[in-house]
Amino acid sequence: MSQSVDRALTLVELLAEGPRTLDQLAEAVDVHKSTVLRLLRTLEAHRFVQREGTRQYRLGTALFDLAHRSLEDRDVRRAVEPALRELNEETGHTVHLASYEDGEVVYIDKFDSKHQVRMYSRIGKRAPLHCTAVAKVLVAALSPAERDGLVAHMEFPALTANTITSPEAYRAELAAVAERGWALDDREHEDFIHCVAAPIRDARGDVVAAVSVSVPVVLTGKDGLLALVPRLRATAALASAACGWIERKK
Repeated sequence: MSQSVDRALTLVELLAEGPRTLDQLAEAVDVHKSTVLRLLRTLEAHRFVQREGTRQYRLGTALFDLAHRSLEDRDVRRAVEPALRELNEETGHTVHLASYEDGEVVYIDKFDSKHQVRMYSRIGKRAPLHCTAVAKVLVAALSPAERDGLVAHMEFPALTANTITSPEAYRAELAAVAERGWALDDREHEDFIHCVAAPIRDARGDVVAAVSVSVPVVLTGKDGLLALVPRLRATAALASAACGWIERKK
């Protein structure tokens, strides 16, 4: 490894802990101040380091820009796969990953149930917006204007006796989803399946996908399904962390 590169990276790591003076940095890397100053000037020219006053330095904006660009380019499906696979193995139930784009919700990954009774879903299939838990999560996360525009042009066919069939009821459901942080499909899409879903966030806090657990009603009732919500939300938190999200404590 280049000695200069190694020293420059060490300086960046030190500044990640907080601002330091030239003397402090030179002492930490055990190098003469003139050598450290040359490295700092190069890092400053590329915005990796920012000078405060005459002798104190801190991290520059370039590192934050690079971090955001890297996280935005990360493949969500690949990043969250370990967390979703673990949820599938632990519960034995079908786990879906879905994303929203241009007015549609699409399943982008699936981990099949370990039980004999299974869902007939597939990767690439579109999820109905008004009666699936993943769609409720993703639509609830849209901006008010985008959400209202989408709902205004939606249709609400009754697929089961429990399906939401009006814009008013759907808006109320979305508000409830946004409030509690997860969504329920109470046999609204298919009579024999119910489902819960939670959001996955990226480094900016934006909802980029939804993860769900789908369970045949013959295997567990509604209470049993709702008992899976804490485990589901823990998985969503792990998946969000893999996408760069750091949850701030309130």
